[in-house]
Amino acid sequence: MTTYAVTGATGGLGSSAIDALLSSGIDAADVVAIVRDPAKAATLADAGVTVRRADYDDVDALTAALSGVDRLLFVSGSEIGRRATQHANVIAAAKAAGVPFVAYTSLLRADDSSLSLAEEHRATEQALAESGINHSLLRNGWYWENYVASAGPASESGTLYGAAGDGRVAAAARADYAKAAAAVLTSDAPRAVYELAGDVSLSYPQIAAQISDASGKPVAYQNLSEGDYAGALVGAGLPEPVAAMLADSDTGVSNGQLDSASTDLVDLIGGPATSFAQVLRTAL
Repeated sequence: MTTYAVTGATGGLGSSAIDALLSSGIDAADVVAIVRDPAKAATLADAGVTVRRADYDDVDALTAALSGVDRLLFVSGSEIGRRATQHANVIAAAKAAGVPFVAYTSLLRADDSSLSLAEEHRATEQALAESGINHSLLRNGWYWENYVASAGPASESGTLYGAAGDGRVAAAARADYAKAAAAVLTSDAPRAVYELAGDVSLSYPQIAAQISDASGKPVAYQNLSEGDYAGALVGAGLPEPVAAMLADSDTGVSNGQLDSASTDLVDLIGGPATSFAQVLRTAL
């Protein structure tokens, strides 16, 4: 019997990954959901999944939660600026618990990416390499869901703002990345690195056009400088660090950092990636 565990199991990617594991035929009794708040995992517990409490700041709790785990899907944390330390805790706990295999959700081409987000992923990849634990790097590209939050305001104002210029983004749906993660976790011979991206790349004017199609309202793309876009995001209520990260990511789109011709994702999920239009229809 193989025991699978997923960290961040009540988050968007973690919960989708557990769904993908169960849909692939893995018995719920063989799945461990590691969560900060077990009360939020009641649905998982009701489905027969084992729920264990631990957060990325508590090595002892993580070590206990990973006891008996054979294969771990290590979902990267959400606290930008604290992730390198938190991720080191997870790796230390996995080593202490004797976890034989870890799949870590990194960033597309993290080893040479210019995105500010890449720094903590590179640190985590290095820590995994130094740990001696057998592992796979799931270098996820952008999620189409990242643009859903902008779809409503864009359809109301008639303008989608960004700083991506003529760049393109080869994104995919969160569920696609989750299915790919489950496929790697259950593989008999997982590769060391997977560069995961959608099979269709869109420019921001094309994203604006698809928002227009979905909403039935005219939407055009307005390109801003990185600084002006960050300022606009702060003006819309986002914290400055988050606004700076999003604006930096758009600059990354402008120079090809989030575009890719890799087929790793579609190969793992066994078919085409979910389109932005499909994600929009579901969201709207």
